[in-house]
Amino acid sequence: MHPAKSVILFTTASGAGYGLIAWLGVLAILGLVPADRGLGLIAFGLGFGLVILGLVSSTFHLGHPERAWRALSQWRSSWLSREGVAAVFTFLPAGLFALGWVILGRNDGAFAVLGLIASLSCVATVACTAMIYASLKTIRAWHSPWTLPAYLVMAALSGGLLLLVLLGLWGQPLAGPFAATVLALFAATLAVKLLYWRSLADTDGASTAESATGLGGFGKVSLLEAPHSESNYLMQEMGFQVARRHAERLRRFVLFGGLAAPFVLVLVGLAVPGAVAVVAAILAALLLGIGLAVERWLFFAEAKHVVTLYYGESRA
Repeated sequence: MHPAKSVILFTTASGAGYGLIAWLGVLAILGLVPADRGLGLIAFGLGFGLVILGLVSSTFHLGHPERAWRALSQWRSSWLSREGVAAVFTFLPAGLFALGWVILGRNDGAFAVLGLIASLSCVATVACTAMIYASLKTIRAWHSPWTLPAYLVMAALSGGLLLLVLLGLWGQPLAGPFAATVLALFAATLAVKLLYWRSLADTDGASTAESATGLGGFGKVSLLEAPHSESNYLMQEMGFQVARRHAERLRRFVLFGGLAAPFVLVLVGLAVPGAVAVVAAILAALLLGIGLAVERWLFFAEAKHVVTLYYGESRA
């Protein structure tokens, strides 16, 4: 599939924003973080900013962005519509939670409950985004049991690492213990991605030219003549080609540059608190952001729609 930059920005930015807001709600309901106005202002500003940036960028991939609001009416049957409804709803509890924290200096009691509702709404929104892809049976790489866990754990990791940076900058005692949680999320993300790529390499259940035409009983099916003499929309959007060697290099970068290196940096920060920990967390967040963008590019680039079988692909 064609890896549109707008969709890559949408899924990575909004995932980090929702993850950050969700963590704020979880820590508030557990009473683990004080309602520091400065911390809340920056944290919510960053979280909402990333969410809005992602949602706005997602409309750039539409043929008619001005009609995007109409998708909200199809929530009974469309995961895209459910995502839109969930995203709009999330602003209500999250906004009230932010106002209580920043304006009133409170994140306990009723505001903590609002924070929990906001957290659950963030999780639901990210899950709906994942299901947009996981529900498509025509794209085996997306119709995977690991698509939903990957989206959720990456949102939790990216949002959690941003929160770790802020906790360190504000000198919060929670920064040390929370760093251990972030390390666990790194491990979970690594495991999920390896399992996802392993399932992608498994050819069992993959569609082939033989199964698509129903002529497998006669032997190997090959393309006699191309359906089109020139490139068309289907080939541009659904027949994107990425060299296997190139994909392997990008996978290694995701694993080592985007996950392993930030993991080590957070580990260093856990061992050496203070300014070193803050700088290490900031560098880790930058590397993770680049790594997740590359991972999301691969998520689209390596996906093949079954329609490509009629354009010469042997397997999809």
